[in-house]
Amino acid sequence: MSFNTFGHLFRVTTFGESHGPAIGCVVDGCPPRIPLSEADIQPYLDKRRPGQSRFTTQRQEPDTVRILSGVFTDGDSGQPVTTGAPIALMIENVDQRSKDYSAIKDSYRPGHAGYTCDVKYGLQDDRGGGRASPRDTAMRVAAGAIARKVVPGLSVRAALIQMGPHKIDREAWDWAEVERNPFFCPDAKAAATFADFLDGVRKQGSSVGAIIEVVAEGVPPGLGAPIYGKLDGDLAGAVMGINAVKGVEIGAGFAAAMLSGEDNADEMRVGNDGRPRFLSNNAGGILGGISTGQPVVLRFVVKPTSSILTPRKTVDRYGNETEVMTKGRHDPCVGIRAVPIGEAMVACVIADHYLRQRGQVGETPAWPFKKPAV
Repeated sequence: MSFNTFGHLFRVTTFGESHGPAIGCVVDGCPPRIPLSEADIQPYLDKRRPGQSRFTTQRQEPDTVRILSGVFTDGDSGQPVTTGAPIALMIENVDQRSKDYSAIKDSYRPGHAGYTCDVKYGLQDDRGGGRASPRDTAMRVAAGAIARKVVPGLSVRAALIQMGPHKIDREAWDWAEVERNPFFCPDAKAAATFADFLDGVRKQGSSVGAIIEVVAEGVPPGLGAPIYGKLDGDLAGAVMGINAVKGVEIGAGFAAAMLSGEDNADEMRVGNDGRPRFLSNNAGGILGGISTGQPVVLRFVVKPTSSILTPRKTVDRYGNETEVMTKGRHDPCVGIRAVPIGEAMVACVIADHYLRQRGQVGETPAWPFKKPAV
């Protein structure tokens, strides 16, 4: 099973299965002398960790990360720093319940990757999905914690802005509220609506989808390339690589179809600091595949969890028609825990492009340019 690595200079390779003994990743290309300890990574894993509320799977995984390589205690500061060597991270799985899947091990769950993995490889890991399980995303979150430290001044935050048919009021957006409710929702009133709605979905044994918005601030201008190395293209690919994601949009996204050319174009003036000041951000901080220096804004949609209690028509791997009902512990809305995963993937892509820019161009050209003498 190939294609377990993403990135060019900042490269992340993940390994492990949902019900195996452990999961892990190797981060290659991280520059040396960056302060890094397990305490820098753990808070992001805690944000993604299952079993923190009745609205997520009750699988109890502490997700305690161990740094196995690539970090050394600096003799001058006495602090652990990166060495430039590959950084290996590992998390042990401690609460697997493979027996939950024994009754349906030969049946394909509709909406799940069991059939496609079987038809591609001739076998599937029926213990919770194996490599196709969202369990792998814990390691992407760990890698994202390292990526944040690569780009000076980078801030990546995300919020859940829609659950099923229920949307937030964007006028009520409060980043502080994201940390105060179990949905990572920036609107307190909407969070209360989500709670009532998801309680009903959960009691029915069903599931629901969601939309998450990610905002990256402190992104330097000039990251990306005009053709095959577009920053927005790599962001979309990385976010689409998250389990259950079915769509990504940058900036105004699909809403741009309803705008005129005048409305969509982000006009520019000269700011008080002498740098360009954009009057809007329909481009989502990216023009021609290259960052503008504005906040990079993207949204992605997560489909409903495929593991539900309602019986669904399917076939088994031997060609028989049957029905399947998934028992066990599952998220009624995987979009909740997708919030820190989206942050991590965006951070990894920006770190990769930051190192690419530094390697090709070095210092970003000074702006404004001097007008040549006549």
